[in-house]
Amino acid sequence: MQTIPDYLNPSIPGNLKRVEMPIIEATDFALEGYGCLVEDPHSFDLEIVRWPAQGWRPVDLDSGNEGGTKQGTFVGEWKGDILYGRNEAVGGHYILGYGVDPVDAVEDHSRAPSSVMLWHANYHPDGGQLFFPLDNKPFMVPLALPGDDVRPENFVCFSFRGNQGLYIHPNVWHEGIFPTQGTQRFFDKQGAVHARVSVDFVREFQCLLEAKLR
Repeated sequence: MQTIPDYLNPSIPGNLKRVEMPIIEATDFALEGYGCLVEDPHSFDLEIVRWPAQGWRPVDLDSGNEGGTKQGTFVGEWKGDILYGRNEAVGGHYILGYGVDPVDAVEDHSRAPSSVMLWHANYHPDGGQLFFPLDNKPFMVPLALPGDDVRPENFVCFSFRGNQGLYIHPNVWHEGIFPTQGTQRFFDKQGAVHARVSVDFVREFQCLLEAKLR
């Protein structure tokens, strides 16, 4: 029976194995298949996926893709050892990851994290998603190519300098965009249907997905 992930209380046990992602500098060449860099978020057109046909009759070509988009601010914020995400476009609030073993994570300090450990990722089958930095600071994004048989080792982590944004194609696995330290704001635009397909690394693979930040 399917359950909705508890994004603010993921109940992660201690001492899980960690699968480290390779870090790749974001370029259009490196992002091929995942998405592309964005210079101007307000002139960029998102892909909206046409509603799938239920049988052999196709959906009319002038219908099925009229749900439009939503936009707002996405905030990534480190509170001590815990990385939070808040997506105002869709009213989402999440724990994205941890800087230490989750059972040891506390919020009462301001030390910069040396790594981030992720417990979850998702993709959107209804449309693409665009993130553009509002604070011109470095950030990182984990991505994996489409396919429901995805595994932790399929993910790579792209690093961005902060002067360009990221567009993610529909069906590409990702987790919320995250700062390397402190708080960072992003302009976010995505499909209004906001269908979400998830992978839970803890429950499915008994691991956390790790990226080194420095």
